[in-house]
Amino acid sequence: MTARTTATLFFLLYLALSAHAAALTTLLAANERLCFYADVDKAGEKIGFYFAVQSGGSFDIDFDIKDPNQKLLLAGERERQGDYVLTANTAGEYAFCFENDISTLTGKLVDFDIMVESEPRREAPAKPGQIADQTSALEESVFRLNGMLMNIKRLQKHFHTSENRGFDIVRSTQNRIFWYAILQTAGVIGMAVYRQSKLKSTAAPPEPVIVA
Repeated sequence: MTARTTATLFFLLYLALSAHAAALTTLLAANERLCFYADVDKAGEKIGFYFAVQSGGSFDIDFDIKDPNQKLLLAGERERQGDYVLTANTAGEYAFCFENDISTLTGKLVDFDIMVESEPRREAPAKPGQIADQTSALEESVFRLNGMLMNIKRLQKHFHTSENRGFDIVRSTQNRIFWYAILQTAGVIGMAVYRQSKLKSTAAPPEPVIVA
């Protein structure tokens, strides 16, 4: 194993360990607020935040992001989904909160992903004409491959969200059709009973029989 191959393996291992993420699904009841937290070890790290409302109401939610000093970094109202990248200027605990205050009856199912990533720093060659290990062609390919994989991951999330929303709409429509059919059947039966009782009440009484 050459020195360059060894350096590349260590670099790939660093890439694997330099990013940690939490992909979760949570259900927010009506008028509920939930917060999740991510620790940033040092200033300058990148924070990736993705969320999408999978089911419930109009598929919208309120959210906000605050830094360790409770400074508001990002907020949105009635958002269906979002994909953001922030730079952490302060080390500490960052809060990611969802609020279902816009709904008084319906809960919301939300998928979200919080990623804290330490980007490796590229160093300049020690000598003119020297190719640094960090700028080798193989590592450039790794960076491009990582970007492609992230795009595929986002595309999969988009399809997953579209599928869940479509299923929720279909299920809601089926429930409405079912209860409309029940209501319609009950109305027909009620009209039939009312008509029958009306006919009985308006029927002429039988003529008396006269015996000679």
